[in-house]
Amino acid sequence: MKTLITNVEIIDATGRRPGKVLIDDDGKIKKVYKEKGQVKAAHDREIDGQGKVLMPGFIDMHCHLRDPGLTYKEDMETGMKAALKGGFTTLVAMANTKPVMDNAEALKANMDKAEALGLCDLVQVCALTKDFSDADLVDFESTREYTNVYSNDGHNVDNEETMKKGLAASTEYNFILATHCEPETETVERDIALLRETPGHLHVCHISKKDTLEAIKAAKAEGLDITCEVTPHHLYASAMEYKVHPPFRSYPDRRALIEGARDGSIDICGTDHAPHSDEDKLKGAPGINNFETAFAMYYTVFEGAGISVERLSQMLSEAPAERMGIKAGLVKERYAGDLVLVDLDAEERVDPRTFISKSHNTPFGRELLKGKVLMTFKGGEIAYDNGSLV
Repeated sequence: MKTLITNVEIIDATGRRPGKVLIDDDGKIKKVYKEKGQVKAAHDREIDGQGKVLMPGFIDMHCHLRDPGLTYKEDMETGMKAALKGGFTTLVAMANTKPVMDNAEALKANMDKAEALGLCDLVQVCALTKDFSDADLVDFESTREYTNVYSNDGHNVDNEETMKKGLAASTEYNFILATHCEPETETVERDIALLRETPGHLHVCHISKKDTLEAIKAAKAEGLDITCEVTPHHLYASAMEYKVHPPFRSYPDRRALIEGARDGSIDICGTDHAPHSDEDKLKGAPGINNFETAFAMYYTVFEGAGISVERLSQMLSEAPAERMGIKAGLVKERYAGDLVLVDLDAEERVDPRTFISKSHNTPFGRELLKGKVLMTFKGGEIAYDNGSLV
């Protein structure tokens, strides 16, 4: 179905402009028109954006879908539907499932399941080591066919030799090695030192400290291939006791992260969506439900700090797409027709009871946030419509 979206302000990493967008039968953007441009191309459906903002679909480089094995917390379908409500059209799901995603058969099964659901695009992360072991690396030859991201997220890679071999493999097989670092700054500094010796494609997950950011900025200045991400909760709040990994940090750390978002030293906005049952959360499981609140949390922080929506779009869409080699993340001809219609003026209080996700673990219930996802398009089709999945 050819879909024409009219009467919108288009915002992506390249700027903002009023216009219209035509999405072709193949789910790709066929034409981006100026506001007064005449649309002569045939189309089956016209959607009036009512003057709201149209952005490229968000790409989450860090989430947990809990599928297989932990589906009482979340499953692929509920997670993806919650993601679409939040404007996310591509998900990079971590490997700490049960069993761990550490072989080609498991990766293929999850990719096939995602394709059958037809909701979000899935990049299923493969573990770096078998069953998150200390030194037993996975088979890169077979697993690389199904993914280009490897990570032991949730577990530090303590063995330096394992980390060096992982970096070397990321170059040889051309994949991204995403790291969960604890203790954070010390481990990042160690990994940067290893990256100098053994070139690789390193991505540092959910940074939370000023000193960590300073180390990454210095590594980038050296020309090392390193990127990093921040989460909505670490930008939005500080010094909270609510249990997350890494923990909420100090106010100076949070301010440093906001400046890192502003100046470009932090590359990507992830969610680290980590759903848990109420029982598991009471037992101390670390993690926060973020899919359905991430955009509003980010926008509330960015607007308050005077950081542009264009920069937010870059961090939510263009930068993760570029890092993973996906032709998406911009409102541009021949790019994916994955788009999000948002109301930047809307204010809404967080109500976990309305979450589509199976879990409701958030400390931000009743917080007043600004910015609301009205509609999410996946491949030109309406996947979420202002509270109603279609």
